[in-house]
Amino acid sequence: MRRLLVTFALLSAFATFAHADDGSYSVKTAMVALPDDLKESFRSLMSDQAYQVSNGNELVCTIWFRKEIPSSATADQVKNGLTYREVPQTTLIGAVKFEKQWIDFRKQDIPGGVYTMRIAIQPQDGDHEGTAPHTDFCLLIPAPKDEKPDRMEVKDLRELSGESTGSTHPGVVLLFPNHKADDTPKVVSKGKGIWVLNVKRAVKAGDVDASLGFGVVVAGNALR
Repeated sequence: MRRLLVTFALLSAFATFAHADDGSYSVKTAMVALPDDLKESFRSLMSDQAYQVSNGNELVCTIWFRKEIPSSATADQVKNGLTYREVPQTTLIGAVKFEKQWIDFRKQDIPGGVYTMRIAIQPQDGDHEGTAPHTDFCLLIPAPKDEKPDRMEVKDLRELSGESTGSTHPGVVLLFPNHKADDTPKVVSKGKGIWVLNVKRAVKAGDVDASLGFGVVVAGNALR
């Protein structure tokens, strides 16, 4: 009987630890001044309405998106519903400020600070096979290292993003599909400790106004 009680106590303690480790994430919108680390050419493109993601009472990050995200979509693609693939690779999406060291989806350490976010597609090669449930990402560049908001060569993006990890591999933020984006932002669990910020953002496709749902991983990683 005593052995059963000890076993139950150990299992209960493990369950409590797992729950605490998974956290409980939430988001609120607020008018937050853009960080000084962003150059003026970036600041003029950004909305000052920010998404502040917290784990319990602890602020994890603040995300600012562009006022309008440029897209290469055709009129038919807009009509059928946009995806990340209609936003050209290396396009500036927004900026993020991590309050302290953050762990990206590849389980790399990202020091606290301000980073630009640019869209990218995971390379389709043997090194990356099976490392993520989706192939759309934002790559992080330390804000002082990102000189201008224009698009760039993909290889240059990957090299610059390596500055966020202090290695040759870019800092990565996985994007989950968000096809039925709600007007109200929310943080949802995808299981296995992965939490995703779901938001709807304005997109400009030529002269057409549209919108695109983003599902931004704010916690969790592939190696959990």
